[in-house]
Amino acid sequence: MIVAMAFAFCLLGGVVRMDGTLSPPPAAAYSIAVVSCAVLPLRHRAPLATMAATTAAGVLVPFLGLLLSPLIVAPAVIAAYSLTARTGRRAASAVVLTSVALLVASTPLLGALSWQDASRIAAVAAFPLMAGVVGHSVQDRRAYLAAVEERAVRAEQSRDGEVRRRVAEERLRIARELHDLVAHQITLANAQATVAAHLFDTRPEQTRKSLDELIETTGDALDGLRATVGLLRQSGDAGSDEPAPGLARLPVLVESFRRAGLEVAVDHEGTARPLPPGVDLTAYRIIQEALTNVTKHAGTGNARVRLAWRCDRVTITVADDGTGATTEPAPGYGLIGMRERATAVGGHLAAGRRPEGGFQVSTQLPAKATKVAGGVPNTVDAS
Repeated sequence: MIVAMAFAFCLLGGVVRMDGTLSPPPAAAYSIAVVSCAVLPLRHRAPLATMAATTAAGVLVPFLGLLLSPLIVAPAVIAAYSLTARTGRRAASAVVLTSVALLVASTPLLGALSWQDASRIAAVAAFPLMAGVVGHSVQDRRAYLAAVEERAVRAEQSRDGEVRRRVAEERLRIARELHDLVAHQITLANAQATVAAHLFDTRPEQTRKSLDELIETTGDALDGLRATVGLLRQSGDAGSDEPAPGLARLPVLVESFRRAGLEVAVDHEGTARPLPPGVDLTAYRIIQEALTNVTKHAGTGNARVRLAWRCDRVTITVADDGTGATTEPAPGYGLIGMRERATAVGGHLAAGRRPEGGFQVSTQLPAKATKVAGGVPNTVDAS
């Protein structure tokens, strides 16, 4: 379609003769139209060569006895547009050279110029320049749209990555909660069942008490599992109605281990104060997991929890006396989960054997003062 239009414009330009009269297009006009339009289909693959060929055909127009006008150089105008629309700034010099060549070719060497001649010569030189400007604008528009599309694709990929990251973090959080809950409650239930079996024949009343505590422990475990698994069934951002545990529930936690046969002493250094909710939960879970490991692995009936409060941090240490044969927890997710929890809130955790015997877990957590409804008691009952 474009080639046909360019061919028609060339022939129309050949109607006007040098003396200003009109006549049917001569053979020279057909020759110029055929030569210059024949190379136009190559303007996408070889735009610079097409520009050179159409410019050369335009420069030959005056030498063939034809009037050089904007119509007869239409193929050169189209080539200038294609060149700048595809090659950008590098095409500017080629378009300028084309305009200069057509300007020189259309300017008569002898005789005075009328205003009609001057306007025609200016149009012949200006049309390729205008086509080049339009082509450059089109290329800039394409580049802008491509950049916008690329940014949109990157934003979509970033959103997808963020969604996957949040899903992975949520799965890890639920896995930690399930591990801490199951490990703690099942360990206590196992200890209570062991005590009941040991005292079944000799001390029936104590056995009954241990079985009652076992029923209470397994009931708490089932309630905790229902609450945690229930989070997976909720849609949106709905959360559990039950508040997350924190250091305010430390006496209850310690008492549950006492019922399982582990004597836990709790010491405070400094003044206790409210912790951010995430740090408060992390402190509680680390103490819970460390005491659970003592019950399962240490082979001892004693453990000590120490909380050292400083202005910007709280240091929590859980240690056992290591009188049993096995004082170090077996490989598993307990220590990994504790380290991940501490790191997630900006703290760090260390665990290992003590020089004097036993095993110790120590963590430092940020303790920026925050106002919490109900607060955290300044002291915790210890024994």
